[in-house]
Amino acid sequence: MPHILIVDDEQDLAELIDFNLRAAGFSTRVASTGEAALSAAREQPTDVVLLDVMLPDMSGVDVCRQLRTTPPTRDVLVVMLTAKGEETDRVRGFEVGADDYVTKPFSVRELVLRLKAILRRGGSSREESVALRLGPLLLDTSSHRFFVDGKEVVLTALEFKLLEHLLSRMGRVQSRELLLEEVWGLSSHLETRTIDTHIMRLRDKLGSARAYLETVRGVGYRLVEPGEA
Repeated sequence: MPHILIVDDEQDLAELIDFNLRAAGFSTRVASTGEAALSAAREQPTDVVLLDVMLPDMSGVDVCRQLRTTPPTRDVLVVMLTAKGEETDRVRGFEVGADDYVTKPFSVRELVLRLKAILRRGGSSREESVALRLGPLLLDTSSHRFFVDGKEVVLTALEFKLLEHLLSRMGRVQSRELLLEEVWGLSSHLETRTIDTHIMRLRDKLGSARAYLETVRGVGYRLVEPGEA
């Protein structure tokens, strides 16, 4: 039975979500603050954190960031709830590692279906996991760990997803528009430098293999062994 941690300080809404998720066969727990959510996620194995952006003690963005940087919770699925619907707001949530994004107001039935879908995607990814290698780089999708020259390097959820996308398409140029659609799930017309920012951060974490991540001017990016371009 999947366990969902509901994090929202609107009591009526939290109780409504809790009732419907239990009726749909989920195990649930409710937290009304960011600190309570972090404690709950550490205390009990959680499949999905349903996380409101606006909390009384800290931002949901900060909660998501802490979940992603703590080993016991870094692989938990995070679905953010917010009243903001602009794509630029979605970018901010995705940048700290959110897996999906639901805009208020929403249909509770639709939310249940969305959670079931994201759990299926998460389970499928684990079942089809592989180890992707390039020179000194090793990306282990089963354990969600990344190594350079045998030493583990911590990646954010989006950095991991971006690197996985590039490694699985070795040598093929990936345009910014394609990366926005495939990795971020955002429309390709969005004007944003978020791709370049993430590429820069990812390149820094590649260490001795930073030259493997190439910029194809005016087109996009690709991973390739030096000398094979």
